Amino acid sequence: MSRRRSVAALLVSTALALASFCAAQATAPSPSSALQTPAPLSPASKRLQARVAALLNSPDLAHGFWGIEVASLATGETVYSQNPEKLFTPASNTKLFTTAAALALIGPEYKFRTTVETTGTLDRYGRLNGDLVLVGHGDPNLSGRELPYELKTQRSDDPLLALESLADALVKKGVKFIDGDIVADDSYFAFERYGEGWSQDDLVWADGAPVSALTVNDNVVFINIMPADRAGEKAFVSAKPFADYYRIDNRIVTTPAGTGRRFFVNREPGSTVVTLWGNLPLDDPGASEALAIEDPAEFAARIFRQLLEKRGIVIYGHDRTRHTELATLSTFTATALAPSHGGSEGAARPLDRPIRTDQPITLASFESRPLSDDIRVINKVSQNLHAEILLRLLGRERGTAGTVEGGLEVLRQFLTQAGIASDQYAFYDGSGLSRQNLVTPHAIVQLLRYAASQPWGATYRSTLPVAGVDGSLAERLTSPSLQKRVSAKTGSLGGVRALSGYATTKSGQPVVFSILSNNLNAPAKRVTDTIDQIVEAIVEDAPTR
Repeated sequence: MSRRRSVAALLVSTALALASFCAAQATAPSPSSALQTPAPLSPASKRLQARVAALLNSPDLAHGFWGIEVASLATGETVYSQNPEKLFTPASNTKLFTTAAALALIGPEYKFRTTVETTGTLDRYGRLNGDLVLVGHGDPNLSGRELPYELKTQRSDDPLLALESLADALVKKGVKFIDGDIVADDSYFAFERYGEGWSQDDLVWADGAPVSALTVNDNVVFINIMPADRAGEKAFVSAKPFADYYRIDNRIVTTPAGTGRRFFVNREPGSTVVTLWGNLPLDDPGASEALAIEDPAEFAARIFRQLLEKRGIVIYGHDRTRHTELATLSTFTATALAPSHGGSEGAARPLDRPIRTDQPITLASFESRPLSDDIRVINKVSQNLHAEILLRLLGRERGTAGTVEGGLEVLRQFLTQAGIASDQYAFYDGSGLSRQNLVTPHAIVQLLRYAASQPWGATYRSTLPVAGVDGSLAERLTSPSLQKRVSAKTGSLGGVRALSGYATTKSGQPVVFSILSNNLNAPAKRVTDTIDQIVEAIVEDAPTR
């Protein structure tokens, strides 16, 4: 039975069991039920319930579904709930689970290592008799992104700094000629670029960029569009890095100032042709679009060759890739799939004389910043690609293989340890881009409470956007009564909005909360504003004991 069918069967059986239980309770109350009366609601509880009910009673919000749970961080006592055990599509709230598992099982200090290797020989004249292999071990930040993240994403002018440092190291090593090929090796993870349940529309853009153990510039090319000098002329269009990767069909016309911008960009999945059409007025400041590439390893090989040739290294071979095909992993033994810890430091062998060996030798290496820096990026700006890399890293380092399923199996074990029942969630990816993901508000609250009690809990909380300050909450919850009081992860898909995290009430008490909304066709801002108003009600009226 497929995973999809098995999850569906589980949900159906759970629903039937729940219906039977409710019927039994209605017809045969326990003898002690007459003696059990619910605790009276405090004035704060009544105010909170009334405020949330008033917010959600609007006709344009009544067609959708809401799941909410608020609990005391200290005691775990639930202070408000609405459909807390129902399953919802969580969107990017999925990242809360992936990043927590990574901090717990891989650790905040883990570092990725990208290497340049060969099994050939390097002679005293600088001739490499063999292939030159660029090996990725999952570093998501081989890009111009500046780390650590501070308030917003900053990028340097050069998105290829990491690869350039590797190319410079080869020059210093004395490499002048390469008789073999330039090989880009992303076999540390399986060649499994996309998650189950991803929309085809997402695959063209940065949000759905393909996943690889060798990721350069977030596996995107930036398309920059500027108006021409005169109306009637085609707009200026450029691409970087590696401008030759796409063939650009530019049909955007420059129009007089004040005419308004209206242009479109299209790339069919599997194609390297980008078509742009529409108009751009003379006074327009320009625009930039990040378009996903097709094969990250192929992209890296072509860029790296270009960088080497720019430094005067002569290459006689071709560019090619080395993948681990997903289907081959079923034949691997447990020993063969044991974690190789590609992020750990390894000593490079000296090359002062020719060396012949079947084992690769390392000519150059690049080490990343600590994993916690990237988790900060993932949660602050909701970076999908990096979250997917984390999921595969979990499978590679702590499970059986660097695959989606390998990572999900490790995640399930972690959530069991965190006290979250398996019927409280169903995950198909690590980022939340999949519409097949399901989770209950209660599971999220339980995860947040568990994380707060762990040694890595403070680091985890620091990676979440802060209300009115940074990340995806920089422009939300900005009133003085809310700013800096809330640290929470946002989530959004079509018809889905979510916000879950930590808050401090006006009385100074810490609470955890999860707000999930599904199947709403109201404008996105309307739903987001309602969620923020619920958070405000929680901060002002959540009862504490």
